[in-house]
Amino acid sequence: MAASARACLVALALVAALFLDGAAAAAAEGNVRGRGSLTLRQLLRQRQVRSHLKRLNKAPLATIQSPDGDIIDCVHISNQPALDHPFLKNHAIQMRPAYHPEGLYDESKVASQQNAQRITQMWHQNGRCPENTIPIRRTKEEDVLRASSVRRYGKKGRSTANPMSVDPDMLNESGHQHAIAYVEGDKYYGAKATINVWQPKIEQANEFSLSQLWILGGSFGQDLNSIEAGWQVSPDLYGDNNTRLFTYWTSDAYQATGCYNLLCSGFIQISNQIAMGASIFPISNYGGSQYDINILVWKDPKEGNWWLQFGNDYVLGYWPSFLFSYLADSASMIEWGGEVVNSEPDGSHTTTQMGSGHFPEEGFGKASYFRNIQVVDSTNNLKAPRGVGTFTEQSNCYDVQNGNNGDWGTYFYYGGPGKNSNCP
Repeated sequence: MAASARACLVALALVAALFLDGAAAAAAEGNVRGRGSLTLRQLLRQRQVRSHLKRLNKAPLATIQSPDGDIIDCVHISNQPALDHPFLKNHAIQMRPAYHPEGLYDESKVASQQNAQRITQMWHQNGRCPENTIPIRRTKEEDVLRASSVRRYGKKGRSTANPMSVDPDMLNESGHQHAIAYVEGDKYYGAKATINVWQPKIEQANEFSLSQLWILGGSFGQDLNSIEAGWQVSPDLYGDNNTRLFTYWTSDAYQATGCYNLLCSGFIQISNQIAMGASIFPISNYGGSQYDINILVWKDPKEGNWWLQFGNDYVLGYWPSFLFSYLADSASMIEWGGEVVNSEPDGSHTTTQMGSGHFPEEGFGKASYFRNIQVVDSTNNLKAPRGVGTFTEQSNCYDVQNGNNGDWGTYFYYGGPGKNSNCP
């Protein structure tokens, strides 16, 4: 092939890279034959990655190097990724919720949350972000390259537990497994939990383990709306095995909308104290000290936005209600619990741990827990959930046991080691 013709094809392929992703880009590359095709593919990928990084990493006013290797950029609040959304171009950021749920600051509840105040983020050791900025974990080139494609970076596959399903083959089809407590059958305007923090072992880099709450609306078909928050260990997403605070949202069952943390436009952050996706510590020790975090998500009855609070002091930001269809009104199900990805083929099971990696019956100090789980009702009151159910796909691998008492309110222990003598 003449050099000029090859150069022309290369140029056309580069243009295609602006519009194509994944398999489509690979197909475009296939039109260019010869020794240079591998280099061209790398060039296409590199161009896509750099373009994506430019969109994600906003110009910082200050930068903090975290001891764990993260770079935290302090970005002006008006320059954050959320405001790239076409519906948010002229958005006036709401700097505080119009209302908190009633009962949030009851003295008895605050007293029971003292452990949570001891949790901090690793990057705080080297500095804080100034006023009128938000901390954003900088996305590196290697972060994006670990994803299956640039388009899928920061997204996860269909992963919400459907306790209403009775088909075990369908339950395990996605490779996601759960041990959860849930409520359904009413209108819910938020949820709260105190979540024990661990560092579960992950067998393969493309697997993860997380503990979170889900705010769900719609069916479990293509229209599922979900708001999620908690902690996770995800080597594929973050490049390490640290335990990290995270959020997620989707309005179409994880297909095209939504993402983790601030990796797409949507969630509007107002706090300059907490970075989404950053490491949290200290971590609970088996048979030793236990640490937990408080997560609250609620719908502001005046503005209609869904707010997120971490601990007792940090109102982090909000998801504008227009992002959702069903959740623009209310949630129809709340879930709390653990989730792992099992990528082992042919019915065998991963050794990726959920929670502490130990079964619920081992109890406090050994098993992981959610305590003081609550829902927000239509009068904006926090209350104990009624009719709590539990669900797991394979109780021999990961299990859940719930209970109720005066100190912990409604609670449950959950988790497990994955593969063991009863879970081949």
